[in-house]
Amino acid sequence: MKPLTLVLDLTSYAVLRVFVAAIQALPLSACESAARALAWLAGDVLRLRGRLVESNLRIAFPAASDAQRRRIARRMWRHLFLMVAEIAHTPRKIHRTTWRSWCTLTGEEAVVRRVLDHRPVVLISGHFGNFELGGYLLGLLGFPTHTVARPIDNPFVDRFVNRFRGKTGQHILPKQGSQADVERLMQRGGALTLLGDQAALHRGCWVDFFGKPASNHKAISLFTLSFSAPTLVIGVRRTGGPLEYQIATRAVVDPLEAGFAYPTTPLLTQWFTHELEAIIREAPEQYWWVHNRWKGVPPQRRSSKPAAPHTAVGATDDSVPHA
Repeated sequence: MKPLTLVLDLTSYAVLRVFVAAIQALPLSACESAARALAWLAGDVLRLRGRLVESNLRIAFPAASDAQRRRIARRMWRHLFLMVAEIAHTPRKIHRTTWRSWCTLTGEEAVVRRVLDHRPVVLISGHFGNFELGGYLLGLLGFPTHTVARPIDNPFVDRFVNRFRGKTGQHILPKQGSQADVERLMQRGGALTLLGDQAALHRGCWVDFFGKPASNHKAISLFTLSFSAPTLVIGVRRTGGPLEYQIATRAVVDPLEAGFAYPTTPLLTQWFTHELEAIIREAPEQYWWVHNRWKGVPPQRRSSKPAAPHTAVGATDDSVPHA
């Protein structure tokens, strides 16, 4: 590492630690007030990523009025800023003896039964609610998981963030070079958590999302189909004030069950994308509309050919979605 880069990275890391310490020194009520003010500044005054947010909301809710879409955008910014504060407070507030005061679980039997089974399991969420809290709580309850994440460019910040994620047993696999690790995890019956709403462009599987084609990473479906892994779609939705969330299992499929209706990558990808869309519609202000979900244009359809068998080898490192 070059000396200048080292100095810049250390300075950025120090600023981040001071920022986190300042947030932790504030009560959550003050964090909520600050999030509301910052949302007004970011969304109404500075209009950060305003065109993208407006475009995304027009795609998702074409029948909504301009005022309704502006209200969703403002509430989204409030949610995002408050989520940052919540992540800083989580290790101090949520423990094995206190989590019930903050979070409620719905459909947890499906998760527990499959995570305790000898078979691998895939847990899918999206850029919705506080998805970081979902992985944290699973580990807190004794269910370690693995997720794929692109390392942060600043190595000091990367280690700091991963310490939070790993505090209760959420293990991080790097996006590049993780295919073999993921396959070993699945072979030994581990739990893999993935974000199911990331654009993969020309490498992806194009399916309908809010009525418009969107590219998805094929790896999620490939892992499910290649290892016959039960797959669950989970949403972590804010239900009240800061750190008050419902962690709900939205839907479950099992490739080994009779009547499994999603035996191909496009069908399975469309299934979990549809379920994520349903979760988002329940609380659209909690989705990351700053996320360029409809990036790219689907390729022209070629003449149909026999589908290639789904194998884990098809899930290249570039096709693995990351947090």
